[in-house]
Amino acid sequence: MPSLGADMERGTLTEWMVKPGDYVHRGDIVAAVDTDKAVMDVETFEEGVVAELLVDVGENVPVGTALARIGTDAPKPKPPPQGPRPVPPSVPPPVRHLAHELGVDPATVHGSGKGGAITRHDVEVAAVRVPVAVSAPVAPPAADRVRSSPRARALAEKLHLTLAEIPGTGPGGAVTEADVRGAGATPTVAPPTEPRPADAKRSAGLRRAIGTLMTRSKKNIPHYYLASTIDLQPAILWMRDQNAQRPVATRLVPAALLLKATALAARQIPEMNGFFTEGAFRPAEAVDLGVAVALRSGGLVAPAILAADTLELDQLMQRMRDLVSRARTGHLQRTEMAAPSLTVTNLGELGADSVFGVIYPPQVALVGFGRILEQPWAEGGMLGVRQVVTATLSADHRVSDGLGGSRFLRLIAELLQKPEEL
Repeated sequence: MPSLGADMERGTLTEWMVKPGDYVHRGDIVAAVDTDKAVMDVETFEEGVVAELLVDVGENVPVGTALARIGTDAPKPKPPPQGPRPVPPSVPPPVRHLAHELGVDPATVHGSGKGGAITRHDVEVAAVRVPVAVSAPVAPPAADRVRSSPRARALAEKLHLTLAEIPGTGPGGAVTEADVRGAGATPTVAPPTEPRPADAKRSAGLRRAIGTLMTRSKKNIPHYYLASTIDLQPAILWMRDQNAQRPVATRLVPAALLLKATALAARQIPEMNGFFTEGAFRPAEAVDLGVAVALRSGGLVAPAILAADTLELDQLMQRMRDLVSRARTGHLQRTEMAAPSLTVTNLGELGADSVFGVIYPPQVALVGFGRILEQPWAEGGMLGVRQVVTATLSADHRVSDGLGGSRFLRLIAELLQKPEEL
């Protein structure tokens, strides 16, 4: 049972995605674990044959408990023999699990991966593909029927989204799971519903876990706070020009620019990016940027965009959409929850002008962004109206001070003046 956060002590196994005899590779998703915060995907760090499953579905066990045995000395599967007979495509266990959920026979799917391996995208495309008989007339689809995969429909219902309003990128304009995830990453207000008992229990557990962690943070970390008003006019104008040339699905949002500028600034000022453990500061090797996500059932999680400082802006935008969507549907991975070296919280879209956050231990800093506002702005003796945002920093006085924190906020502001270089 891996630790999926600094405050996690136990977890409940909710699903196995492999069975004894399956050959798994390093990084394959093998199980799902329910914590107080969300359901997380668990990947394996070993390669070999699954020899035995040691924990049953539904069992709650402490962190560190062995979940399965993997025979690492087992020979790799032999490559398929060459010849005229058709060769079954390679189907990794997680993809086989998805195919089972969507009712897709892997033998009928054309693999686009390396060596003809079947990928998740291949299965999703197969799920929305509807065979049409050439000799028979095809009835037009009902006006309220949107062509989509079963998984996309289930995800849309969970996120309170309307399929008819989501542009489809699948065959024949079908709405795929990826389309729904992308649409779900845009914050929306869910219609009021009566909370289910399970949701209420999870929300209460999440609140307790957050309260415990934040109490420890305020008790043990000597916080200091800084704020800076940043001129976002150049960044907003550049983003609008870019979006005018892009399809809706690939358009940028201001949050992507703010995240990228923060990641680049953290790379240059390492005392803002790392961990305070065992009485000493340990700088992080990469900027794994935690993104605070408000869950629809209540509570907050902050999974990481790994190596955010190395991503192109479009890549970071895509990762952010995917991360937010999976956080809200409970499909996060262990590394995303355990890895953040610096966290960003953005409450601007919820109406807050500024936010002074509490540091997530063992991290040493947290950046907050408020609402983008139009304000009077004087520059070079001229007064005008510009779009601005308040950036705040909560930092650990054991590692840095106001001088370093001010440099960090100033660098974020400078980077946002040249958005084309982000």
